Amino acid sequence: MNDINIADALDIVAEIHADRDAAIQSERHLSWRQVERRARNLAAWLKEKGATHQGKVSIYTYNHPAYVETVYAAFKAALVPVNVNYRYREDEIRYLLDNSDTEIVVVHEDFVPLLAGVLGELPRIAAVLVIEESGQADLSGLPCAERYEEVVETDRQAVQVDRSGDDLLLLYTGGTTGMPKGVMWRQGDLFARFGGGGVGAAATDLAGYREFVVSQQSPARLLVGPPLMHGTGWFTSLICWLSGGAVIVLPNPKKFDAAEMLRTIEGERANGVTIVGDPFAKPMLRELQRSDRSYDISTVAMMMSSGVMWSQETKRGLLEANPTMVLADAFSSSEAIGMGTSITTAGGSTNTGRFSITNTTRLFDADLKILPSKPGVKGIVGVAGPQPIGYYKDPEKSARTFVTTEGQRFSIPGDWAAIDEDGVSLTLLGRGSVCINTGGEKVFPEEVEEVIKRFDGVRDTVVVGIPDERWGEAITAVVSTFAAELDQAALRDYLKAHLADFKCPKYFVHVDQVYRSPAGKADFEQTRQTALEALGRERASSD
Repeated sequence: MNDINIADALDIVAEIHADRDAAIQSERHLSWRQVERRARNLAAWLKEKGATHQGKVSIYTYNHPAYVETVYAAFKAALVPVNVNYRYREDEIRYLLDNSDTEIVVVHEDFVPLLAGVLGELPRIAAVLVIEESGQADLSGLPCAERYEEVVETDRQAVQVDRSGDDLLLLYTGGTTGMPKGVMWRQGDLFARFGGGGVGAAATDLAGYREFVVSQQSPARLLVGPPLMHGTGWFTSLICWLSGGAVIVLPNPKKFDAAEMLRTIEGERANGVTIVGDPFAKPMLRELQRSDRSYDISTVAMMMSSGVMWSQETKRGLLEANPTMVLADAFSSSEAIGMGTSITTAGGSTNTGRFSITNTTRLFDADLKILPSKPGVKGIVGVAGPQPIGYYKDPEKSARTFVTTEGQRFSIPGDWAAIDEDGVSLTLLGRGSVCINTGGEKVFPEEVEEVIKRFDGVRDTVVVGIPDERWGEAITAVVSTFAAELDQAALRDYLKAHLADFKCPKYFVHVDQVYRSPAGKADFEQTRQTALEALGRERASSD
């Protein structure tokens, strides 16, 4: 078991690469020396405010250098950083801050009014730190609030605390059902996953890690497109930092803009890019192909995606813009890292949704028994190796998700897959909780979505099941397009040529924009409600 504390590791990076960039947003470039000093000051302030050992620090902001600085500061002070989804409303925010036992909140000025509305019901919270961008934030509703920049730029004596690899990171995930749940990661286990820069084997002690950091002469410059509040953005930024690199966030993180992302890649000479599948990649490709401006993305060595399928057609288009890139799909979740990877290059590719099985990846049946690894077998994916220790304050869910068998501990978050004919690869089917049962047949939405996305003119789609007297559930596709209208007849014919009849949607609903979280994950409940309302109106008008 790895016992390296991430703050100790980052302190080594800051010492060795003090003058290199660490955090970048627009014109603001913070060096490792600056970030370490600011995080040190913030760590001391957190303890001054009464944060207890392994007390929780919730980070409630858009992508901003303050996000990664606060994570670093919490680690330094032996505290636990907690992500907050900034799209949550009052009830969800109240629940998360209470459930996580949050003691201090670092909040963007935009969310001060909502936080002020629930703070009186959360007596455990001792202090609030406000990230200002306008310079005119009204803190009158937060009597315990101070201003972020004033705190981090005021020098304080470094805190003296006991730190270890057992210190936690708490990643809240909404999943597909129920209230958010906190996934508890040991820092030592995360370091074991990420400490080799996400590529090589991680060091087992700080002396070995120091050698690794010294060897990094061409560090990563990683542009993180999705929100840091989600695992994809947060964890890839940690990988970048542990490799001694710089984390780059977009100038305007409140709304994704493909042109802005391409300009940032070019201007900052990013050599790594994190996205979440086609919701990011398709607009980028469209901008590359149709803009009057030409973009230089030749510096990008790797573009990584996790969380949403990424179509082969989009990948091929991006590779035309930069044939030297490696495009990587990571099959991971908040609860399980390392389930599989799919790599695409100009010289060859792997089918969308197809991943290589690692030595510690197995399939399980519904009773969480290991299935034989042979072609054609379908089951729930489980992965061993360093994984979370459980869900915060939820032993029942922990027992269902983290299972020890055959001498290994597996994380089984609920993703289904099938073993391919080669016996060593698997095809991702989807999350069982959103599987559609139509006429007795089980259909995974992702499989249908991937075919729809290949139809010319489709921007994005989410597929759901809606109640139906004949079929039990009717497959319904909610689709956004680049054109003003959707040719449903042509799309239906296209799907019937590529899917079994029972997998073809019974209904199509055309929308301006598909409902997704800022990280690109489908909002199934909102999509289903939109479909029901639209189809209800259509049926009513035809009566």
